Amino acid sequence: MIQQIKAAIKYLMSFIKTDWQLSDYPIRFRYQKTDPSNLSSERLKPIPWVAQIINWWQISGLGQTKKEALADLEKSFNQFKERGKQLPRPGTGLPIEFASSVEISSYEDVALDFFDKILDMNYRECWISDESSLWDFHAEESNEHLNQKILMIYGVDVSDIESGNLVKIFERISTRHSRF
Repeated sequence: MIQQIKAAIKYLMSFIKTDWQLSDYPIRFRYQKTDPSNLSSERLKPIPWVAQIINWWQISGLGQTKKEALADLEKSFNQFKERGKQLPRPGTGLPIEFASSVEISSYEDVALDFFDKILDMNYRECWISDESSLWDFHAEESNEHLNQKILMIYGVDVSDIESGNLVKIFERISTRHSRF
């Protein structure tokens, strides 16, 4: 209730000017309690503070302190602005946008085989985008165990693809194995 009141106030104040900055938006902070004994991976270690623009759940800031979370949110907000997209009026929501899946769909045959043999998953039961990566499918500190499995099964070294981007991996497999 309080968040929606904040949003309504910022919405009304937004009619005073047209060049909105982060400070013109309603922001909420959340502290996430963590139990260090439950951490399975250093890579997936929870960050205690989250800052979000109310009604914009897609953009957030993370930090060890509230101040760091706000600074990270401002960085994300400015990157959003720099992409040239029109900012929604403060107090209103940001429409959800799904990442493109055009490139990944061009490697469907490779993806079907890869998900079965490498990730032990059914590709058709997942939503995968052009930005999906090996990192999305495990909690290990590196992709090395999957890189080794890919090398063993496909004879393709993808260890230099540090991002683990699936489109890049599928492209390399496809190039080396014309059977797909």
